[in-house]
Amino acid sequence: QGRLVESGGGSVQSGESLRLSCGVSGYTFTKTCRGWFRQLPGEERKGVALIEGDSVVGYADAVKDRFTISEDSTRSTLYLQMNDLKPEDTAMYYCAAELGSCLIKPDGTVYRSTGIVGAWGQGTQVTVGS
Repeated sequence: QGRLVESGGGSVQSGESLRLSCGVSGYTFTKTCRGWFRQLPGEERKGVALIEGDSVVGYADAVKDRFTISEDSTRSTLYLQMNDLKPEDTAMYYCAAELGSCLIKPDGTVYRSTGIVGAWGQGTQVTVGS
């Protein structure tokens, strides 16, 4: 944990937008599964949006059509554009990479290669007021 660095979190009002960024100097994301997760206190971490290869694997239904995952052309920074934020989006958001192969279910459950820890950030807090 802590190999990657997230930024861009903060406190906003319902309906506003934020863009999260993830990367660290000198690091290039591999083409294996990478993306964004979120976790509320006392709950398990769930997937938000994932990329594998050059394609988006998918989004959790709760954020579909509001959030967009992307990365820059050099694969040094991963982004999560979050529009029309809702109070239920309040969570700690984590960036992750080197996850092997993955898929994301509509409820945010992520199935990925076993035995691979991956690279994770320490998280950035997003708080959405009503």
